[in-house]
Amino acid sequence: MLTGLPDWLAVIVLTLGAGVTMPLGAALGRWQDLRPQWMENEFRHGVIAFGGGALLAAVALVLIPEGTHHLPPLAACAAFLAGAVSFMALDIVLARKGTPASQLVAMLADYLPEALALGATVATGGKAAPLLALIIAMQNLPEGFNAFRELRASGNQSPARIIASFALVALLGPVLGLAGFYLLADAMVVVGAIMLFAAGGILYLLFQDIAPQVRLENRWGPPLGAVLGFMLGMLGQMLIGG
Repeated sequence: MLTGLPDWLAVIVLTLGAGVTMPLGAALGRWQDLRPQWMENEFRHGVIAFGGGALLAAVALVLIPEGTHHLPPLAACAAFLAGAVSFMALDIVLARKGTPASQLVAMLADYLPEALALGATVATGGKAAPLLALIIAMQNLPEGFNAFRELRASGNQSPARIIASFALVALLGPVLGLAGFYLLADAMVVVGAIMLFAAGGILYLLFQDIAPQVRLENRWGPPLGAVLGFMLGMLGQMLIGG
C-alpha cells in the first residue's frame, strides 16, 4: 500500500491527506479579497469545473468499478439509485430551509462514506486505495472552496473559524477510515454498496450543481435523469460481463 507503513497507519495517512484539502480549499476562498473580480469570475468557474471533473473521475474510475465488483447488477443499481434519491431529498430539505450550509453538507455527504470505503479497501489489499484517496482529495479542494464562500456569504462566521471547522471535519476521515479498516474488511458487499451509494449521490450533485444546462430553479427531477442514464449504462456493462 504505502511503502514501509503498516496498513492501519496507511489508512490514517490516506484519509487525512484526502480530507486536508477541505481547509486548503477554504483558505483559497479567503484569498478572494486580494483579487475579488478575478476570483469571482475566472478562478471560481475554473475551480467549479475542476471539481466537476474530479467528481466524475471518482464515480467513473473508482467508485463504480470497485462497487460493482462486489454486488450483483440489480443490487448495484439499487444502491446507486438510493444514493441519488437520498442526495436529492437532502437537497430539497436544504433548499426549503434556506440554509447557507448546503455545500458543506454535500461535502460531508460524499467524503464520509468514501473515507469508510477507503479504510475497508486498504484492509482487503485493494490497489485502488491510493487512487481513491487522490480523487477524494481533488474533489474536496473545490468543495471546500465553494463551501467557504457560501458560509462567508451568510455573514455568521469569521474566516478563521470556518477554516478551523473544516480542519476538524478532515479529522473525521481517519476515524471512519479506521472503522472501515477494522469492521468492514470482511463485509465487502457492504463496502461495495457504500461506494455505489456515494457514486449515485455524487453524480446527482454533479448535474444539480455544476452542469448549467440541466438544472432548473427549484426543480430536482432533471438531474435524476442523468443518474438513470448512467445507471442504464452501468447495468448494461455488468450484464455483458465487462
